[in-house]
Amino acid sequence: MPPPTQPPPPSPDDAEPSVAREMDDEDLVEELLVTVNSARAFAEFRRTQRKECANLLRWLQLVLPLLEELRDAAPRLTDDAYRRLALLGRALSAARRLLRSCNDGSKIYLALECETVLAKFRSVYEKMHSALDGLPYAELAISDEVKEQVELMNAQLMRSRKRTDTQDMELSMDIMVILQNNEEERNADRAILERLAKKLELQTLAELRAETKAIKKIINERNGQQADSTKQIIDLLNRFKEIAGIDEKNVLGDVSMPKSLDKCPSLLIPNDFLCPITLEIMTDPVIVASGQTYERRSIQKWLDSGERTCPKSRQPLAHLSLAPNYALKNLILQWCEKNMVELQKREPEPAAGEQEDNKRKEDIPSLVDGLSSIHPDVQRKAVKKLRMLSKESPENRQLIADGGGIPALIGLLASTDKKVQENTVTSLLNLSIDDKNKLLITRGGAIPLIIEILRHGSPEAQENSAATLFSLSMIDENKAAIGSLGGLTPLVELLRNGTARGKKDAATAIFNLVLTAQNKARATHAGVVPALIGVIDDKALGMVDEALSIFLLLSSHAACRAEIGTTAFVEKLVRLIKDGTPKNKECALSVLLELGTNSKPLLVHGLRFGLHEDLSKIAKNGTSRAQRKANSLITLARKL
Repeated sequence: MPPPTQPPPPSPDDAEPSVAREMDDEDLVEELLVTVNSARAFAEFRRTQRKECANLLRWLQLVLPLLEELRDAAPRLTDDAYRRLALLGRALSAARRLLRSCNDGSKIYLALECETVLAKFRSVYEKMHSALDGLPYAELAISDEVKEQVELMNAQLMRSRKRTDTQDMELSMDIMVILQNNEEERNADRAILERLAKKLELQTLAELRAETKAIKKIINERNGQQADSTKQIIDLLNRFKEIAGIDEKNVLGDVSMPKSLDKCPSLLIPNDFLCPITLEIMTDPVIVASGQTYERRSIQKWLDSGERTCPKSRQPLAHLSLAPNYALKNLILQWCEKNMVELQKREPEPAAGEQEDNKRKEDIPSLVDGLSSIHPDVQRKAVKKLRMLSKESPENRQLIADGGGIPALIGLLASTDKKVQENTVTSLLNLSIDDKNKLLITRGGAIPLIIEILRHGSPEAQENSAATLFSLSMIDENKAAIGSLGGLTPLVELLRNGTARGKKDAATAIFNLVLTAQNKARATHAGVVPALIGVIDDKALGMVDEALSIFLLLSSHAACRAEIGTTAFVEKLVRLIKDGTPKNKECALSVLLELGTNSKPLLVHGLRFGLHEDLSKIAKNGTSRAQRKANSLITLARKL
């Protein structure tokens, strides 16, 4: 007689959580309270996740009365109640880990991987909802008031699981532009970097040092995995350090242990011997006005970048003189001799170079005067030199602006000399890196003149005009001004017929401008849709993701969506979903979801090309954002 057939074991998705009681009822409730209170201790959050963190903290606050009533009533928990509270404990632990990560984790990681982080928030919401849904309040002696509060919170959690993207589109585009631009660094890229540094709060020495520490932790945890992502994070960190004037590049190494000490890693170096900027032993220590000591080369680079504060204390410096710290230098030499440590030899900075740099700065007032000269040759030479000087340092840009250079440059924008136009608009591009200069440039009436050069200037002048409009459009009021003054039409023309560099500059500027509703309609009227389709078709440009990002912004506007929403365009999206890069697929899915949500026939048309199988694959193996978009499209398709 054959043995009786045993039922198959439940799959992991169907299995109920274990009801094995690992601790007493009172201990379980007390542990939940400890978890919530420790999670609520995190109060400072990174910009990219600030809204989600605030929501999660608010919900944790709402859970507290439930747990406090449970502690006070101390009821005997049934298996179902115990299981749900154990589930809640796991959700609260995940919430605490997530809040800790957003409190003191790497800001660059949280921005670069914002979709992955958002998916973690959704997972926490799902766990909390599953634990609280159907909680046996009567058995737990919970008051009606607290029950109503928890049920309201649970309804909010359920809605949050279905909420659409909350990512910062402008931040995401900035990061995309910086990471995808492999050409020689341009001032427009520096402007984006400075905006990113400001948004992510990675500008001061203390902020960058904390970020370096957080990134080292990520590198150790990954243990060689996710190499591409790690490389991008390190690259962004190094570029933020560069624009801050900090000479500290290799985050993979131990920045407190220079190469000269590789043979004695156990040696404990006195903290006073280390430069606060590079964290290396000082060979030429100098004292600044605040009384702090630094390595001469490091602090000089800090000052040359335009900074006028002490990097460590952030106090304004009364003067920029550097006094040698002979006493400390002797102590360092004695310590190195005693411990047989060979100091790194540094070549002295060439005094002639410093003198030449100071001489150029002294020339700025006369060069600004030369812009208004009646002699064309003097004007040409002056604007050419100012173009170079305005690129070099913040201090030069300040000297040019303070000396009246911006109004004088604006006056030269109408010059009939193409080379003068080119050097003038590029000088204004360099000056516009500084926010206060953006206002001076726009209030001086530069925008219509820059748009005119964008229409009729030389190819390089057109490229730099587009980059200047992008830089100026970082201020919201300028977005509307550029759109109303007709800036989108020549930008679209540059996107259609410009050089490869010009198309990139035009796309970046257009993206920034169509963040406002009025400019979406203006761009569509100017013919941006066929121009963007041309960009997608030109694979050599490598700008598919940028074009799709603009399409996503346009598709949220009804009038624009009417022009975008054609069967031919949907077929292009389908091809990208099937054969594109992971990022192509992610962007194409986002646009198709926006179009399909508002037009079921368009989604039906896309599904005719066997898209179901591709959506299923992406839902399992795509990027975190692509997985969410694919699942949303699958859900939408089931309702057809």
